[in-house]
Amino acid sequence: MIEKEEVKDNFDLFFRRKPALMLVALRKMARARYGSILAKEVDCTYSHAVKILQSLERLGLIVFEKKGRIKLIKLTKKGQEIAENIENIRNVVG
Repeated sequence: MIEKEEVKDNFDLFFRRKPALMLVALRKMARARYGSILAKEVDCTYSHAVKILQSLERLGLIVFEKKGRIKLIKLTKKGQEIAENIENIRNVVG
């Protein structure tokens, strides 16, 4: 039987954990998200989350929607597909 810690290590082998978890978290919620909430969900600092989100935006995986003073984060179609594939691989790995 595979231990939970071993599964985490296997997942980390294929993906950078925080960006992958951010995409999956964004996919699980139908509505747009705030950066601070997303940072808490994947257990990283807000500034680290912002750097990751900027990279994801450059790759065309997310878009920022400005609502007054806040920026909401939404997956693009490409981001949705990648998040779905990450989740599928995560399920196969364990």
